Amino acid sequence: MASATRDGRPTPSHVVSGTWAPDLKRWGKPHYLAIAEALAEDIRTGRLTVGTRLPTQRALAEVLDLNFTTVSRGYLEAHKRGLIEGRVGQGTFVIDPVRPGRATPSKDGPRVGPVDFTMNLPPEPDAPALQARMQASFAELSGDLSNLLRYQGFGGTDEDKEAALRWLKGRGIVTPQERLLICPGAHSALFSVLGQIARPGDTICAERITYPGIRSLAAHRGLRLVDLPMDRHGVDPDGFAAICTKVAPKAVYLNPLLQNPTTTTLSRTRREAIIAVARRYAVTIIEDDAYARICPAPPPSFAELAPEITYYVAGLSKCLGAGLRLAFLVAPSARSALPLASALRAATVMASPISATLATRWILDGTADAIVQFVREESAARQRIATALLPAGTYTADPHGFHVWITLPEGWTRSSFASQGRSAGLGVVASDPFCVAGTPPEAVRLCLGGPSTRQQITQGLEVLAHALEGSPALASSYI
Repeated sequence: MASATRDGRPTPSHVVSGTWAPDLKRWGKPHYLAIAEALAEDIRTGRLTVGTRLPTQRALAEVLDLNFTTVSRGYLEAHKRGLIEGRVGQGTFVIDPVRPGRATPSKDGPRVGPVDFTMNLPPEPDAPALQARMQASFAELSGDLSNLLRYQGFGGTDEDKEAALRWLKGRGIVTPQERLLICPGAHSALFSVLGQIARPGDTICAERITYPGIRSLAAHRGLRLVDLPMDRHGVDPDGFAAICTKVAPKAVYLNPLLQNPTTTTLSRTRREAIIAVARRYAVTIIEDDAYARICPAPPPSFAELAPEITYYVAGLSKCLGAGLRLAFLVAPSARSALPLASALRAATVMASPISATLATRWILDGTADAIVQFVREESAARQRIATALLPAGTYTADPHGFHVWITLPEGWTRSSFASQGRSAGLGVVASDPFCVAGTPPEAVRLCLGGPSTRQQITQGLEVLAHALEGSPALASSYI
């Protein structure tokens, strides 16, 4: 492939049919590092000038007879060194070199670099009008800054509670204010609920594959967590009943809408069957409705179908932003809400007045609905990218969610796949922290939200898709 000078020595790079094609052998390094080194030298010597459009990763892989993933890793390494940038809808271009590890802002659009698929965050609003609206709300808070920096009564102001009730009504939940508590995040709410309904040594049930936060919280409370069998529709009610006859659980924890990590949503029929079992065996339901407002037409909540046995938690992290650290907790009765309020007050003093006031403004003036609409539309767009790139049959997803659950093809292990992702600058989460009991499945979770752009999501998914279509043996040669 390499061209030669008149004395037979290879040139650093040459052009084949208009395509940049470096000679990688001369570097004596893994191919992906050699690509970055060749780029750096050709930019330094002027063979590649600022603004030059580089070949696509697929095209360069074909010219150099390399695996796509190797070339992708090379471009990622070059990006880390500040040599190139990706421009949305345009391609990859040479830029002014900067010191290794330092990136300069681009005037032509976002940079494409390593992608973190680990943190399950909603897509961050980038629409200028919406951003301006959100920033204006922050500016308005400064007018009452003195009050917001003082201690306030637990549970928020009357206006905060009015906003919370309006938010919950949008989910179909109508409840007296006496049953509502405003908490500093869903974790504090769940931790307090567990402390009220169970004692150390008691048993709590959860989905076999579940949100890892409940595992940590149960462990801190000294509770035994028992896994519930699942099928492709979620928790199996008959399996739940069988567990109830054996261990007499105090409660069952469920993340029934866009479940983290499997993306499953329990149907109304399945919810009603679970409620019937819970009532029969006097089991309290803890409903973690983290994605409550993301689905445009979700099934009714457990709190709506069985309010007298359900503790309902609606955090704002997955709908508006994790930094708010705010959640709305609805207890089964006003009586059960009183000890919860006492426990929360002792542990947390109060929810941040700054967060509560900001959330209240956003809910009452419609900004929250605008953010949710953005998250819905952007999540749907990113899910379409995943559908177009990931091999059919390897994953489950919901068109309204922003995470994907990949069941790995035969030959892959979750650790080897996660390691392969890390080597390409891509973070994924193996199934281990989600598994309540037994051997974790060979699966990983990908999150499509957060600060990443669609271009970055596309680039990262292309790399992972090629790995899924190959084998671990082939991946081991991606150097």
